[in-house]
Amino acid sequence: MEKERSDQFTHTLQHKDRENIWHHMSIYNEHTPVIIEQGEGAWIKDSLGNRFLDGMSGLWAVNVGYGRERLAKVAYEQLKKLCYAPLTQSHEPAIRLAEKINSLLEDDYMMFYSNSGCDANEIALKLIRQFHQQNGEGTRYKMIASYRAYHASSLGALAATGQALRKYKYEPLTPGFLHVAPPDPYRRPKGQSMEVYNLARARDIEEKIIEEQNETIAAVIMEPFITGGGVFIPQQTYVQEVERICRKYGVLLIIDEVICGFGRTGKLFGHQHFGIRPDVITMAKGLTSAYLPLSITAVRKDIYDKFKEIDGYSHCRHMNMFGGNPAACAVALENIKIIEEEGLVQRAKDLGIQLLHDLQDLLELPFVGDIQGLGLLVGIELVEDKASQRPAKEERVASIIAECKANGLIVGKNGGTVEGSNTIITLSPPLCCTDEDLEFMVAVLKRVFAAHV
Repeated sequence: MEKERSDQFTHTLQHKDRENIWHHMSIYNEHTPVIIEQGEGAWIKDSLGNRFLDGMSGLWAVNVGYGRERLAKVAYEQLKKLCYAPLTQSHEPAIRLAEKINSLLEDDYMMFYSNSGCDANEIALKLIRQFHQQNGEGTRYKMIASYRAYHASSLGALAATGQALRKYKYEPLTPGFLHVAPPDPYRRPKGQSMEVYNLARARDIEEKIIEEQNETIAAVIMEPFITGGGVFIPQQTYVQEVERICRKYGVLLIIDEVICGFGRTGKLFGHQHFGIRPDVITMAKGLTSAYLPLSITAVRKDIYDKFKEIDGYSHCRHMNMFGGNPAACAVALENIKIIEEEGLVQRAKDLGIQLLHDLQDLLELPFVGDIQGLGLLVGIELVEDKASQRPAKEERVASIIAECKANGLIVGKNGGTVEGSNTIITLSPPLCCTDEDLEFMVAVLKRVFAAHV
């Protein structure tokens, strides 16, 4: 009887859902959603009582895991004390969080608060264009980004995004965005060393700067590791060379840490693997582990200083209604405490090493071309055959995702990237995964993949 009530309850909710909700990234009227009721640690449970290990941390976001009562209590206490204050003024949680982020970056930035990674990247693009105008270089307006990279879906950030399918039917977008190929170790030319290949990809950016007239280039925007586009892991050589090229030509460097930040890759921030100093850093998702919406655009102070000039239009005229909400800032501070106290950055590093080791057996299968990853960020590329490296049929990818779900594991893929190439299974589980969680994840993947031989 209880199961019948649960089934009826779920069917009723699903019907109301289909009548009222337009789902993200879903084909029209073909989506029967899982009604997620609760989460604990790395696991979620639906309205039918089914449990799933969330191998994607929601959308790459719930870094400290579900059900953290500490975060709920902090939000509650802050909401009682002060629910809202616009950052035309200030409040203590925003001040303390900005100070904490600077200490984590070990640098000197000014923090602009927004709601999401999309907002954080959009304001970064605006600020950089305004900076060059006020720095006497008004010809600098073009931005260079990578194909496959994702920087969000607003018109500016989508123009920076290097994924054709996300842009299709929304164009023309904001002008002035250029793209180059990122390092993809699996598809590098035969016989070419990794270092030579990574240097060549970096110098594609230099060539683009020269070809477009260097005084028109405002910035390079890049993820330290491409994530939603399929998980590509560059060498240190690549990122350091990109920074050198930017400095040579007076081009600013924006690092998008929206997914890679807050421990995901085994460092607190992805760019810290490379020893570089970005001009602008954007962050969201793991900043609050998705308990409340919050993002930051961290801008180097010497750039910020250009907005101090005495001119009626020299100040930043962008605002965000809910950016830097007091409760969200308080939650972010507590979330960072959890990451530090529980050693979750090191945990992500250690589990990532184990996960990549345990998944190596999959490379023996004829349709698994490559596995790339760092920390708890992993991509498994499916191919038709290893000789040609042709991407697998999307039906196989969809089947594997569905079968993992049927076996209690949520995985993702690089959806909406390039037609015919959305064939990389992605993993981004919470950093608090237990050893048993990891074993479960690997066991399901091996069982499902083996059934497809």
